[in-house]
Amino acid sequence: MSGEANRRRLVIAGTGIAGLTAGIYAARANNDPLVLEGDEPGGQLTLTTDVENYPGFPEGIGGPDLINNMKAQAKRFGAEVRNGVVETVEAGDPIQIELTNGETLFADAFIAASGASARTLGIPGEDELMGYGVSTCATCDGAFFRGKDMLVIGGGDAAMEEANFLTKFADTVYIAHRRENFRAEDYWVDRIMEKVDEGDVELLRNTEATEIHGTQADGVDHVSLVRHPDGHPTEKLDAGRSEDVERFELDVGAVFLAIGHTPNTSYLEATGVELDDAGYVQTEGGTGGGQTRTGVDGIFGAGDVVDYHYQQAVTAAGMGCKAALDADEYLESIEPVGEAGVETAQTDD
Repeated sequence: MSGEANRRRLVIAGTGIAGLTAGIYAARANNDPLVLEGDEPGGQLTLTTDVENYPGFPEGIGGPDLINNMKAQAKRFGAEVRNGVVETVEAGDPIQIELTNGETLFADAFIAASGASARTLGIPGEDELMGYGVSTCATCDGAFFRGKDMLVIGGGDAAMEEANFLTKFADTVYIAHRRENFRAEDYWVDRIMEKVDEGDVELLRNTEATEIHGTQADGVDHVSLVRHPDGHPTEKLDAGRSEDVERFELDVGAVFLAIGHTPNTSYLEATGVELDDAGYVQTEGGTGGGQTRTGVDGIFGAGDVVDYHYQQAVTAAGMGCKAALDADEYLESIEPVGEAGVETAQTDD
């Protein structure tokens, strides 16, 4: 087999909390892990300026600082961490991993921990203020804006859940949804309507944000929005039908985007690993948690590629730990590759 210099016992895709935790545990188990940083090193946590709900840091810690500490810890135990974006993975003996730079890696086991990317609006001010009043995680950042008015954008379960959570901290929570009817389950709509009756939540139906205003020094100041009685107001503007589109400004101190996530799993599509309709990895425990072993020998999933429900740093760490332990159990069950690299791994029946 060619490319023996690029053969590793274990390759881990992703340097977020799940990937780095897996790297720590795998290195301590002497599984010589190679941890690949993708095109978003550190994952979504690097967009959070302060993390106050990760155990062990009573004064909180910056998201990038937490990631850097975990990276250093993984390296101390012998993990190799380097840049590399996975393009495709081919199941087999060994597993073949193609990177976007043309490099080919071979591994006895592979952990997909490449996370999920929060969907964004692509409007002015969004990127500049991400982490400075714009957030994709209410449970991560809501407490920082205590006493301020807040805007949640979205109409599904995530938006309702985040808006409900933010009522603990906000003066008023506004929910902007581009249609009249919400996509959320009745359970969440009913809870939000109770909050509306109590004066904690105000609904902005048929409404979309077009610009977020503020500075990194002072945070979010206000948001520009448009509204049309038939919904989807920006489509009306794009089609030149602006006569019935209402434009207005809303003073808020924070904006939370709750329009879904896209799991970074397209590279697994040809492996035989089962993905659900949204692209989340199906493990033996199903999506949303449980075991990390997939239906393909040697391939495991951890963190937000599997967990569409909790999506917290601490749950990602737990799954990274489980993936490393599951991978170690699998690696113990197969024949080690000889020095010349001619023997192939065989799974026990």
